[in-house]
Amino acid sequence: MLSWTSETWPIGAALLQYPGTLPDGTSTTMADDAAWAHVLREVRLAGFDHVDLTDTWLRVGDLPPARLHTLRQLLLEEGLGVSAVSVSRRSILDHDDAAAAANVAYSYRTIDAAAELGVGIVCLGLHQPLTADQQAAMWFWHEPGAADPDDPEVYRHAVTTFRELGTYAAERGVALSLEMYEDTYLGTADSCVRMITDIGLQNVGLNPDVGNLIRLHRPVEDWRTQFEKMLPHTNYMHVKNYYRDLDVATGAYFSAPAPLELGFINYRAVVEMALDAGFAGTFCVEHYGGDGLSVAARNRDYLRAILATKLALRAGAVTPRPEAAPCALTTAAGNNGQ
Repeated sequence: MLSWTSETWPIGAALLQYPGTLPDGTSTTMADDAAWAHVLREVRLAGFDHVDLTDTWLRVGDLPPARLHTLRQLLLEEGLGVSAVSVSRRSILDHDDAAAAANVAYSYRTIDAAAELGVGIVCLGLHQPLTADQQAAMWFWHEPGAADPDDPEVYRHAVTTFRELGTYAAERGVALSLEMYEDTYLGTADSCVRMITDIGLQNVGLNPDVGNLIRLHRPVEDWRTQFEKMLPHTNYMHVKNYYRDLDVATGAYFSAPAPLELGFINYRAVVEMALDAGFAGTFCVEHYGGDGLSVAARNRDYLRAILATKLALRAGAVTPRPEAAPCALTTAAGNNGQ
């Protein structure tokens, strides 16, 4: 039975819109208390009670114990819970062997930091740093990124490494969520389910971030089918949406970021599917471009409204409508019958 209501369900703000480097060139990870407090307060003032500690803003895995303690105090002062720690573009299969080894070590440190902060989820993935072409594009997903090789030995290495990380995390009360991302071993719904099945640990699940695929300028599997396959294995959800269109005459695709309720994916249906699958984890609302925090707040409110409806329907607690005058159709029908 669910312990959350629509108002208490944890929905964290992603911090994608906050840079990892301050204007003076200082890394946010090395910044002072005031720089951290400014961002956390802005998130709280936008109406959030949870935040996803996205490491494009702050690398908690690189913080010494004293700074972790400071971060925890700042979160407490703002009344912010942490929905998860999300690791971005630190693949354990990076094409540079030294970087891959460093990323594995960083993943272990991030698990330790999450445990120290009392955070229950660390989100990992296999996506690698943006290429020069991706960085130059209007939207980075317009250009192809690094891809995992079609190599059974490399795949087995990924499974083994994630299993070792998952075992380590379980010993510290932390779960791992593996994020869907194109052209990796987590690049399709089927490959995501295969990876989770092969890892075979209860505390390692999926983050079915289907938005990462819907934005691509190429054919992708229907979003409904993707969610149907992955939701039974899901323990955390990044949610974002995109406009998507296809010019059939030329085969050209179009995509651009959209608020959750306006884009191509119907998240009213996704939430119902998630509840049907028994999902009781936390959400993280993401958005690229523009005022990302305001759109994320809009997405949060949209999710809460849908949760209120779906949970009420499941409980059979739909509030009856107040008494009202007969509508025009009823009145007309009555007159016609006289």
